[in-house]
Amino acid sequence: MDSKLTLGAAGYIRAVGDFVFVEDAPEQADIIFVPGASRPEHALRAAELYQAGLAPYVLPSGGFPKTAGRFLGVKERFRAEYPGEFETEWAFLKEVLTRRGVPEEAVLREDRATYTWENALLSREVTDRMGLKVRTAILCCKSFHARRALLYYQAAYPETRFLVCPAQLPGYGREDWYLTEKGRAVVMGEVARLGEQVRDVFTAMLETQV
Repeated sequence: MDSKLTLGAAGYIRAVGDFVFVEDAPEQADIIFVPGASRPEHALRAAELYQAGLAPYVLPSGGFPKTAGRFLGVKERFRAEYPGEFETEWAFLKEVLTRRGVPEEAVLREDRATYTWENALLSREVTDRMGLKVRTAILCCKSFHARRALLYYQAAYPETRFLVCPAQLPGYGREDWYLTEKGRAVVMGEVARLGEQVRDVFTAMLETQV
């Protein structure tokens, strides 16, 4: 952290970092989960861990963003590398995984989710249909998405031990998010969603159990 920061600013940055970012060392697991996205980094991380022999399955999840109503396509900076037309986030992430050597039979399918909570819930439906007992799981997500993704997947799999192994995106990590306006906007957007979106989901969840 920049030594020129005031103690107050440094403490604030550290607190936000501890809240938003989560990272564990990878270990052997039953499955690797990959929440939906239109950029490849965390699927590349999942492929790396699969190739290391850490899990027999990878489950990317995602249809398209709820607010858009359709998959808007791969992020522009990655379109030259992934030029195909993809109908869902799952189809795109599968392409990333198989290009990096993950066999098609190891890539499970969930292509209906429209936001992170559905990524978790619908992934649970997939593994339950398979009869797959998920004792330990690796969660590959974007670094700044780690806390929210973990909360949702833990809620969908309360009996599972999760290891968060995120993709590190320059400018959006624990050590540098606060250095640019864009980094601050993205990470503080996560702080807001951790308050608003998570509150709404868990309130609804609790109401069904009372």
